[in-house]
Amino acid sequence: MPLSNFPQAIVRFEIQVYQRPSDEKRLRDTHIAFSGAPQKHATNPQKICLVVDPYSENTFYYEFFTRDISYVEELANIVTMDGEVIPMARIWVKKKSIAIRSTPFVVESTRP
Repeated sequence: MPLSNFPQAIVRFEIQVYQRPSDEKRLRDTHIAFSGAPQKHATNPQKICLVVDPYSENTFYYEFFTRDISYVEELANIVTMDGEVIPMARIWVKKKSIAIRSTPFVVESTRP
């Protein structure tokens, strides 16, 4: 009997090759870690988007310049009940970098 909910193959999103930092304590002193699902930026190849919780109804995302990212760690993938696989990552961004945090929402009247 074939499995119908077997995880599908994932498409890897490569930002660039990152090497493990030689001094992890210095990395923690000079960088901030952000975790989520990395995505290509829609219009700017010099940026990436990091979706914080891709399956939440209240998700948000960050936009970072790739030049401000010093190190990327692979985290455990998220697999839905339908077998969709989303790779997760922790990225280390230089302190004092300019980034964008965006929270999409639907415009709706709050009156009954």
